[in-house]
Amino acid sequence: MNKKIEDLKLLEKLTLSKKLFFQEASKVIVGQKEILDLMLIAILARGHSLLVGVPGLAKTLIIQTLSEVLDLKFKRIQFTPDLMPSDITGTELIDINQENGMRSFRFFKGPVFANIVLADEVNRTPPKTQAALLEAMQEHKVTAGGNSYKLEEPFFVLATQNPIEQEGTYPLPEAQLDRFMFNLKIEYPDLGDEIKIVRNTTSQGKEKVNSALTKNEIITYQELVRRVPVSDNIVNYAVKIVAATRPISSNLDFIKNSVSWGAGPRASQYLVLAAKAKALLDGRPTPEIKDIQYLIPPILRHRVLPNFNAEAEGLKIDDILENLIKSFPE
Repeated sequence: MNKKIEDLKLLEKLTLSKKLFFQEASKVIVGQKEILDLMLIAILARGHSLLVGVPGLAKTLIIQTLSEVLDLKFKRIQFTPDLMPSDITGTELIDINQENGMRSFRFFKGPVFANIVLADEVNRTPPKTQAALLEAMQEHKVTAGGNSYKLEEPFFVLATQNPIEQEGTYPLPEAQLDRFMFNLKIEYPDLGDEIKIVRNTTSQGKEKVNSALTKNEIITYQELVRRVPVSDNIVNYAVKIVAATRPISSNLDFIKNSVSWGAGPRASQYLVLAAKAKALLDGRPTPEIKDIQYLIPPILRHRVLPNFNAEAEGLKIDDILENLIKSFPE
C-alpha cells in the first residue's frame, strides 16, 4: 500500500514536471508540441527516436534544447561517409606513464559516452559505422579490445535524417531501424509559428533555458513506467494490431495487397511501454486504447514496408496505418 501511495505522489510530481518541461522548451522551440511530447514519452520509456524532416526545421535545435531542459550531458556526432566506428565508440591508444615510462593500452571514450547522443544525418555513413551504434542502443554498453564499458544512465540516441536528399546516403539497416522506438516526422510550421520563429531568430536576445527535470528524477520516472499496471485488453489490442501488419498472417485484404512485410514483437512491446509513459504524462494511472492508437503511427511507420502495389496506388505508409487503426475500433 505504501508503494502505491508513493507512486501516486510521483505521478502528481511528474504532471508538474511535464508542465515545467513545456514551459522551458517553448522559450526556444516554437510549436512542435506533439514532437516534444513524443520525445518525452520515448525518454520515460527508455526508447530512442529517429527524427525525419527537410533541412531547416530545427531538428538539431529540438534535441539540443531537450538536453538542456532535462539537464543531461549532450554530444553531437556528425555522420559522414568517412566516419569510422571508433570515432563513435572510442579507441584504445598507447598511454605512457610519466613516472616510470611504462606503456599500456588505455581506452579513450568516444562521443557515444553521453546521456543524449545526437546522430546527425545518420544515413550519411556506411552500414559498418551505423552498426557501431547497435550495441550501445540495445545493451547500453560499448565493447572495445575485449572489454565492456557501461554507458551512463539515462542514455538515448536521437538521430536525424533528411528524407529528400538521397545522393550519398546509405539506407539504415532494418536491425538498426528496429532499435528506434519512434520515427517522428517533422512537418513545416504553420504561418503563425513561422512568423514567430523568424522574429525570435532575427533579434538580438536569446532566452535562457532552465532545467525542468534532473537525471535522477528521469531514472525514477523510468522505473515508475515499468510499474504501471496494464489491463489484458490493452496488451491484446497492441499485439493484434502489430500481428495484423504481417501479410503472411493478416486477415486484412488491404494489408495483403499493399504491404511487403510487417512489424515484429518489439513493436508490440514499444506500444505498451510508450502507452504506459503517455498515461503517466497525462496524469492517468493506467493506459487506454486511445493511447495505443495515438502511438501506432510513430512506432509502426518504420517497421511496416509498403510494396509496389501501394506505391502504384499512391498509398503512403501513414495512409496504411490510418486504415489499420480504423479496422480495429476501440
